[in-house]
Amino acid sequence: MIDRRAMIAASTAALILPRPLMAANRSEPFSFDTLIARAQALTKTPFRETPPYPAAQAIDYTELHQAQFRDDRTIWGDLPGDTGIRLFPLGKYAAQPVQIALVEKGRATPLRYDPAMFDAPANNPVKKLPPDAGFAGFRIMNAARDGDWMSFLGASYFRAPGPTKQFGLSARAIAINTSMSGREEFPRFTHFWLERTSDNSVTVYALMDGASITGAFRFVCSLGKDGVKQDVTGALFPRRAIPELGLMPMTSMFWYDQAHRNLSTDWRPEIHDSDLLSIASADGTAQARPIINPPFPRTAAFTERSPKGFGLLQRDRNFDHYQDDGVFYERRPSLWATPAAPLGDGQVRLYEFPTDSEYTDNVAAYWVPATAPVPGKRIDVAYHLDWTAAHGPASAGMATVENVWRGRGDKPGIERLVIDFAGLPDGVKPEVWSDITGGTLLKTAGYPILHQPGQFRVQIDLKRDGNGIADIRAQLRTGGRGISEYVHYPVTERREPTEGPAVS
Repeated sequence: MIDRRAMIAASTAALILPRPLMAANRSEPFSFDTLIARAQALTKTPFRETPPYPAAQAIDYTELHQAQFRDDRTIWGDLPGDTGIRLFPLGKYAAQPVQIALVEKGRATPLRYDPAMFDAPANNPVKKLPPDAGFAGFRIMNAARDGDWMSFLGASYFRAPGPTKQFGLSARAIAINTSMSGREEFPRFTHFWLERTSDNSVTVYALMDGASITGAFRFVCSLGKDGVKQDVTGALFPRRAIPELGLMPMTSMFWYDQAHRNLSTDWRPEIHDSDLLSIASADGTAQARPIINPPFPRTAAFTERSPKGFGLLQRDRNFDHYQDDGVFYERRPSLWATPAAPLGDGQVRLYEFPTDSEYTDNVAAYWVPATAPVPGKRIDVAYHLDWTAAHGPASAGMATVENVWRGRGDKPGIERLVIDFAGLPDGVKPEVWSDITGGTLLKTAGYPILHQPGQFRVQIDLKRDGNGIADIRAQLRTGGRGISEYVHYPVTERREPTEGPAVS
């Protein structure tokens, strides 16, 4: 998995395009159907990776931060609402150019780079990029112009903040062989077409190209009072066999939480962008898999038939649990994907690999269809993305996992897992159902937490088989019926942390 954070940090300065540059270019007819045909035609030609723009290698963090944007150059900046577009320049960590055009009344006008888009020192290499340089990506600004609510930057990545205006996890158009060590591919958006569709909505069309697949995407992006939502439509064309095709993928970071505090070399109690994978199964069950920082790369696969949706959530919203007054992890958005039509058979997969810092995304979740893609055969995708889901739609009306704790049991070699549930209705006395693979359950107990209304604690003592991973499953039930999320938790070896940065 690439270091998406490096690309974002390297391009925090946005460029603003003057309208005269649009008029200087010739427009041409544009439609989503013609874009789909273009993506399909790409599969009949050999794949050619877009080379990094040579001059971009001289543009590092310092040069990017020196650039001062001119508000009067914002695209659609003279129109009301939340649709102002600013462009990311090329740089050392985002050096492959993309082409961007504006769509109006069925015609597309390409944009050209111009060093007059911003103020910067005369010797800044950003000022020396020529008109054919292209861009790294773009972002959509709010009406106050004090923040962006959607950005596309790097490969096929895009992201939005939550209602608290804090960025965190990312989505991407496609995931290729993500869980296969050394074989992951990163198809990238090579062209964008932007269309202003209302005062708070921008439709983004994108052409994707990669060694194994091409595609055409349409993202209807809107900003409402509750946050950002997107309707995504795509047509994919595999060039060759793909061992693992991941749809609706999302990417995040998890270093440690209260159950993994032994991994920390940092003073902060917790550091993560997401802490839970949630799945809404077709039968109404809510699957809950707390995220871990494993000792080695690991894939968890949840076999489903037409799930209602899934997402990576940042459920812990308590500042005291993070104590980060700089990047505010408790404000990170959650992301929920809802398919527009039944998915059929397949798996929701969660891929995690070890990290010892907050700067590398080490978590990915995505849907893998049971039927393998056929080279040359079109695959249609359609789904909705909601960047506002906190607890997640799957768990509505159920008791939810609030905290997970790990420690030693009462005897040597015995481990203890504690799961705290919240939202239990008054007067309900649940039964605790639990199961294990890769180990032995020695004791299971459950009880209400005193002075904490609606909270219920489950304590499980276990012994792992050798040095392997023990997979725990637990649920609160009454009369044999589940009244909580169905929890899956892997208990791994408790390793020591490696040295890392003491502060962020």
